Order: sequence, then structure tokens, then C-alpha cells
Amino acid sequence: MTSLPLDAATVLQALTLALDHEPVEEERVVEGSPTTGVEALTEIDDWEVGVWEMTPGIATDVEVEEIFIVLAGRAILRREDGSETELVAGSVGRLDDGEETEWEVLETFRKIYIA
Repeated sequence: MTSLPLDAATVLQALTLALDHEPVEEERVVEGSPTTGVEALTEIDDWEVGVWEMTPGIATDVEVEEIFIVLAGRAILRREDGSETELVAGSVGRLDDGEETEWEVLETFRKIYIA
């Protein structure tokens, strides 16, 4: 992952930003052959701002403290408490540090994250 130079005078198109994808680690894949791409855009104080994308499939993750805004796609976020939330463009959410999640991506899913 590289960090693009995003300063006060820079505007990027997060929806069409090219991302290099890699396969999700085998031990995290529940179903399918999902890939992920990520691009850190900038840091503000201790927060990193970036773009993350996942292709269709199901994968688990252990989260960091994060706020996110969904740009495109459709996914179901499953949390360790058993809850499920459908995420679509415009959804805003928060993840807690250490939280175990499962992401079922139905349509290639892209979000802005602040972590």
C-alpha cells in the first residue's frame, strides 16, 4: 500500500481511483475467491484516511477503530454479536478495535475509511 499525496489543494475521485488488488489470505476466506485493494490517501493527526475495496465473496477480519462511508457496491456486515447489517452506497458505519467481523460482498464494495 502506498500513500497518495492528498493535501488541502488535492482532490481525488475515490469512486474511480485505481486500486491494486491481492487475494484475501486463505485462512480468512469463508467462500469464493475475494480480492481486496487499498490505498492510503493521507494522515490527519493519528488517523489514516483511505479507500478500501473487496470483490464478491465472504471473508473474516479483525478490525481496527474505524469510521467508514460506503461509496459503491453491496455487502452484509456480520458482527460477533450475531447482528447483520446490509451496507450500500451512502451507508456510514463504525468498527471497534479488535472486533471480529465477516464481510459478505454481493457486489464489488468500495468504502472510504478513517482509521
